[in-house]
Amino acid sequence: MARGGFPGMGGANMQQLARQAQKLQQQMAQMQEELEAREFEASAGGGMVTAKVNGKKELLALTIKPEAVDPDDVEMLSDMVLAAVNEALREAGETTEREMGKLTGGFNMPGLF
Repeated sequence: MARGGFPGMGGANMQQLARQAQKLQQQMAQMQEELEAREFEASAGGGMVTAKVNGKKELLALTIKPEAVDPDDVEMLSDMVLAAVNEALREAGETTEREMGKLTGGFNMPGLF
């Protein structure tokens, strides 16, 4: 085996590969930070309920219009809240996957983001 490398691979190639991996790691960390700070918003019930989440998938705000509150139909309000929150979280997740995929060339790294 070649000293400091793998058979058939020059040391310079390994150093270049290591530099590229380090650069990619830095870009991914920066992208992850930007995505975590980004906000995503979705609504349900024709805008009666609006949810805002961040890239960390934390609920930041939940807005419910007064006319959405019907004491005789609390279940519908619950459904609208769930729909709005889930859609905002789905958007956050899909955007994170898409943006990180641009850096990794679509290579899936489970658990990374």
